[in-house]
Amino acid sequence: MKRLILASAVGVLAVWSTLPAYAQSAVARLEPTKGNATAGSVTFTQKGDKVVIEAKVSGLTPGGHGFHIHEKGDCSSGDGMSAGGHFNPTGKPHGNPSVPDHHTGDLTMLVADASGNVSLSMELGVMTIGSGATDIVGKSVIVHKDPDDYTTQPTGNSGARVACGVIARN
Repeated sequence: MKRLILASAVGVLAVWSTLPAYAQSAVARLEPTKGNATAGSVTFTQKGDKVVIEAKVSGLTPGGHGFHIHEKGDCSSGDGMSAGGHFNPTGKPHGNPSVPDHHTGDLTMLVADASGNVSLSMELGVMTIGSGATDIVGKSVIVHKDPDDYTTQPTGNSGARVACGVIARN
């Protein structure tokens, strides 16, 4: 009987070890800042050492818009300034997320179509969900009025904040 129980336990562990690990995920619901109509959602899913980011945003002017994670999870001010600056726990300069040196909060620029809508999917390895210095839970996502030039320090010259959402774990 003991051998049967032991064999069953080993079998259960063998099957369990082949199942994928539970992926940490989070979401930010974007709400317009005062005088704007931009809204949407951004989902974040941890996949190993990378985070997959999927954004769906509407109410933008056609063209490029800066898109960043900011240091505070606070969208209470009408202009989005309560979210603070870009999330930068590693002390890097502002830059394009396709190069090694950039803020943890630097994301690929949103490019809205003629109707003001954008869907974007990206994968970044400079952030985490749920633990560590680069944990984005409790921070905020900001969509800016203008394109990000990826060179002006420390913001990318992206202009006013047109939407804000706090990142919360799912």
